[in-house]
Amino acid sequence: MSAEPLPIILVPGLTCSARLYAGQIPALWQFGPVMVADHRRDDSMAAIAQRILASAPPRFALAGLSMGGYIAFEIMRQAPACVAKLALLDTGARGDTPEQTERRKVVIALAQSGRYAEVPDIAFPVYVHRNRHADAWLKQIVRTMAEETGVEAFLRQQKAIIGRPDSRPGLGAIACPTLVLVGDGDEATPPELSREIAAGIAGSRLVSIPDSGHLSTLEQPEAVTAALVDWMQR
Repeated sequence: MSAEPLPIILVPGLTCSARLYAGQIPALWQFGPVMVADHRRDDSMAAIAQRILASAPPRFALAGLSMGGYIAFEIMRQAPACVAKLALLDTGARGDTPEQTERRKVVIALAQSGRYAEVPDIAFPVYVHRNRHADAWLKQIVRTMAEETGVEAFLRQQKAIIGRPDSRPGLGAIACPTLVLVGDGDEATPPELSREIAAGIAGSRLVSIPDSGHLSTLEQPEAVTAALVDWMQR
C-alpha cells in the first residue's frame, strides 16, 4: 500500500446502484476514500462524465462495470491526466449495434408503458452466470438496484448507452495501469470484448473470473476484490 492515499471512483452499470460494489468497498477503502458515482441524472455519456468529474478529486483511480466502463472510457477522453489507474469490468469498447439498440427499444417501451418493474427480471438471465438463474438472493439485489435507479433514470441511461461512441480508437492512448476483468460466463459483454480491450491497451492486465456472469462484483465478490486490490497495489 502506498503512503499517499489514492481516491477511488466506482461507476455502476445500467440500473445498478452502490450495492454493485458492496463486496469491494471495504478492501478498496484501505487505499483511499471511495466514491460511488451517480450516473442517473444525464442522458449522454459526455454529460454523465462531466458531472462525475465536477465532483471528483484532482487525481483518482477509476473503475466501471458494464455501462460504468462506457462512462470510464468517456472520462478517459475528457480528463485522461486525472486518472491514475483504470479498471474496466465486464464491459466493451464498441458502440451499440443496431440489433442491440432494437432490443433496448423493446425494454424502453415496456418501461414507458408502466411495466418498469418487469425489466430487471427480463435482464436477469443475461446478467448472471447460467448456473445462477435460480439464485433468489441475487435476483432480489438486481430488483432492488433497479428500484433505486428508477424508471426516469433508466430511460436516460438507455439513451446514453445507445448514443455512446466507439471507444476502440482511443484504446492505444490509455497509458495508466489498467485492469480488464470479465466473468468467464458473461453473456451481456462476452469475454472476447474484454480481450479486445486488453489487446488495445499496452501493458494492461486481463483477468477472467471463473463461474461468473456479467455481474462479477456480486457473483464472485472475493475474486473480483482480490483482482482490484492487486490493481491498486501496482
